[in-house]
Amino acid sequence: MIPRPGDSTGRRLAVLLVEDDAGDALLVEELVADSGVPVDLRWVRSLAEAGDALAALPADCVLLDLHLPDGQGLAALGRALSLTQRAAVVVLTGLAEERTGLAAVSAGAQDYLVKGRVEPELLGRALRYAVERKQSERAAVALRASQMRAEENARLERGLLPLPMLRTKDVTVTTRYRPGRADALLGGDFFDVVETAEGVVHAVIGDVSGHGPDEAALGVGLRIAWRTLVLSGVQGERQLSLLEEVLVAERAAPEIFATATVLSLSPDRRSASVWRAGHHGLLSSLPEGAVEYAEPPGGPALGMIPGTGKWPEGRLDLRPGQALTLFTDGLFEGRSGDGRLGEAGLLALAREHAALPAPEFVDTVIDRAESLAAGHGGFDDDVAVVRLDWDVTS
Repeated sequence: MIPRPGDSTGRRLAVLLVEDDAGDALLVEELVADSGVPVDLRWVRSLAEAGDALAALPADCVLLDLHLPDGQGLAALGRALSLTQRAAVVVLTGLAEERTGLAAVSAGAQDYLVKGRVEPELLGRALRYAVERKQSERAAVALRASQMRAEENARLERGLLPLPMLRTKDVTVTTRYRPGRADALLGGDFFDVVETAEGVVHAVIGDVSGHGPDEAALGVGLRIAWRTLVLSGVQGERQLSLLEEVLVAERAAPEIFATATVLSLSPDRRSASVWRAGHHGLLSSLPEGAVEYAEPPGGPALGMIPGTGKWPEGRLDLRPGQALTLFTDGLFEGRSGDGRLGEAGLLALAREHAALPAPEFVDTVIDRAESLAAGHGGFDDDVAVVRLDWDVTS
């Protein structure tokens, strides 16, 4: 290692010189000393030594001779680039090899210098600019990766957060989704609403165990499978059985399961059939402003004991002006005071704000539940809500 003095204000550049000729290495050392750029210079004689040196201590820039015992020309450059993702690379060429220097820049080097034509000021400027260009390139790569992730998340969001497919105007759907993972757009909860040709409005809400991208992707698959089954005329227990088959085929690990509630609102809006697979109950808002907690009979979660589940049909008698709210357990499992909010606490919140219009009701209940959990870190699970309202005159 050849330490170089630097000034008291400029950041010192860590530079690794890869050069097998001692005379040329000494010349570079002198040029660096006269450049005025604060540099810590290390010298190695081969690419193998460069790999060891970079593993021990990263560099801002690699000054690379293209004629080494273990690498020649662009092949040497390729190997040097493979040794570090962080450092800029400036190649050193002979007087008659300027075209090789240009080719090296095209192949990934930040700059090239011709031996015998390098002055201290030129070397210092080349080192600084090469490091800045490398940093800009890395920032551009990171930005592109971020854009790609955003595009992927948008596609995933479109899969998990579909637009309700309604044929008539008498039913209004209010949906909300909040992922539980920090900085995440989506989690494992999913929902959908579809009205079929005969006027039945079908709704599903579900929760895949876990909170990672695999669970979110599985939720998308289950949601799309459910919509396909509805449009194909498959309902009730058979529908849940087929969803379980999809889950078992697609899940990343055998311990992953999903809870779900499937609901079919009759064409006259006077009744609803409900099938629950390990999922909790739902909120029923009555025309006079009361709110009840409905928990029709149910069966096991999907994937818990594949192939053995039975999901009985539950029936709700409804009136014009009534509303049903489906939700996932993240809404009531947050801590509140000395324990969980729970279904009873959620019902109390719903009753407190029952007079609000549907969107405000949903937002207020979510916000209140979240504020109660704020002292314990807020929601730690995904939250999905689907509310169905229908015209009082229907």
